[in-house]
Amino acid sequence: MADRRLQVFHAVAKHLSFTRAADALFMTQPAVTFQIKQLEEQYSTRLFERRHGGISLTPAGELVLSYAERILALSDEMEIRLGEMTGEMRGPLLVGASTTIAEFMLPRVLGEFNALYPQVRARLIVANSESIESRVAEHTLDIGLIEATAKLNGLTSQICCEDELRVICAPDYPLAGMKSVTPKTLAEYEYISREPGSGTREITDSYFRKHKISPESLKTQMELGSPEALKGVVSTGLGFAVVSRAVVEKETQLGELVAIPLNPPLKRSLYLVFHQDRFQSRLSATFIEFAKAKLKELAL
Repeated sequence: MADRRLQVFHAVAKHLSFTRAADALFMTQPAVTFQIKQLEEQYSTRLFERRHGGISLTPAGELVLSYAERILALSDEMEIRLGEMTGEMRGPLLVGASTTIAEFMLPRVLGEFNALYPQVRARLIVANSESIESRVAEHTLDIGLIEATAKLNGLTSQICCEDELRVICAPDYPLAGMKSVTPKTLAEYEYISREPGSGTREITDSYFRKHKISPESLKTQMELGSPEALKGVVSTGLGFAVVSRAVVEKETQLGELVAIPLNPPLKRSLYLVFHQDRFQSRLSATFIEFAKAKLKELAL
């Protein structure tokens, strides 16, 4: 087990906030501050610059962070390897997922995996695809599940399932009675979009460009950071959005929203992303295969 002070330092360095680090570690802020003070006293140097409104790493702090990440990664690897030697599947599993996958697909996958391997401590980080990819590349996540293939060097992408995107709108919105809708038709209506960096935003922008519609020419009313926010705004009748079919199943069954297929259809691959140079534990490999099988089931 790595030194607790290093774990606390790592959390503060990543969040650049004693308060947010304390929340992430389920500690009080004074306890976090005390651990950092002890570490600074041990090495007789300041690790953080404390300024009005925030903190930043000193050059010494940057150095300690680079070593802390390696030490913590080795500690996790040791725990996993020891579990493998004793025949147990155990240890930490840091999984990151884009918002759509995390909210509407992954909870069931993680629940069933934990039921099979109760000694595994899975932790889920939710962010957009771009952020998850960056964190896998930085070795702060073991595995990422995102909505586009990885672009950063050193990462491996594997397709885990296919996902169909559909137009959604309120039942009384002008598009609601259509059996399918073309990109050219959508250009005439108000659009509620995902934010830049979202995998859904990237694939929808590409879809419109492919069909000779500039994303900049769309009547974009808002850019929102989650599928739930999109559904909430669309339900008011302000415009349409494009989301994963999985996102809107409940609302369409209840008659709260209408989902319309695109013509031509818009489908995408969902990807498991991991670092090709990172130690590949039996735990990570088992989760990758388990997640691929379960996500394919959910996409049917």
